Amino acid sequence: MMNRLLVRPRLLGLLCAIGAVGLGLAYLAAAGAPPRYLFVNLAALIVGAAIWLGLGPTASSRLRSDGPAVLALSLPLIATALLGVPVDGASRWVNAGPLSVQVSLVTLPAAIVLYARSADAIGTAGVAMTALALAAQPDRAMAAVLAAGMGAVLLTRPGRLPALALVAAVAGFGMTLVRPDSLPAVPFVDRILYSAFEVHPVAGLAVVAGCLLLLVPASAGALRGPPGRPVLAAFGACWAAVVAAAALGNYPTPLVGYGGSAVLGYLLSVALLPSSLRGDVEAESGEAEPRAVPGSGAETAGPAIVERARRPH
Repeated sequence: MMNRLLVRPRLLGLLCAIGAVGLGLAYLAAAGAPPRYLFVNLAALIVGAAIWLGLGPTASSRLRSDGPAVLALSLPLIATALLGVPVDGASRWVNAGPLSVQVSLVTLPAAIVLYARSADAIGTAGVAMTALALAAQPDRAMAAVLAAGMGAVLLTRPGRLPALALVAAVAGFGMTLVRPDSLPAVPFVDRILYSAFEVHPVAGLAVVAGCLLLLVPASAGALRGPPGRPVLAAFGACWAAVVAAAALGNYPTPLVGYGGSAVLGYLLSVALLPSSLRGDVEAESGEAEPRAVPGSGAETAGPAIVERARRPH
């Protein structure tokens, strides 16, 4: 069963999301968080799973070269920088009824995964606009996430356009470093990689385990080789940077802390991962086994006959 999951990153990511949110709910309950927090995270998991199911297993192939989608995902970030709800000089959120949604956590991971599939000119322009929007918000953590994702893309898919995307992302991150970021830590949202251990050692271990679960789809598939490596490496770099930001500063801890934005963003990015690495590798190498036609006798042919059938006549 584990071997089958390791070659199905899309399904594995859904299971990891369920496990991480479950561990987060256990922590929130043990820490005495308001019941509303638990309900929001659970509702976000249900909505995210519905998105995962609605996109279907062929979503990754349909959007494989969709550079305009990367460009389109930069527009909500620009709108948030201009029209979002300002908090201590930062405009990273929009109001959705009684909830505040951090748009970058929802859209940026999906944009990174899409760009890793096909680093075209339109997608590169979208990355540049995204970097500008994150600098304008400003959002130092998510700007670093974008730089990490583009770095992974360049390492696994070298080229001029990925290099330009990385330059734009690093420039945007540099702009956030010269602007103050003095938002205080929010209980049950920020710094919980440390505060959870104050609740109970088991609660702390649950939070750490939940964060590590987020990286399992990438670590399981990135070592298998092309063509899945760029996408899985970018996905892993993205969420590793989100977790690192949560450990280093007052930024949301994804899935295990309160906040539905990260839950939705994780499941949206997971929905765009390859459905099966085994199928991708066979398609790339052209070594898929020929299917026998019923009644032709080929289904009983030995290996030597199959080998002869592959040779040119």
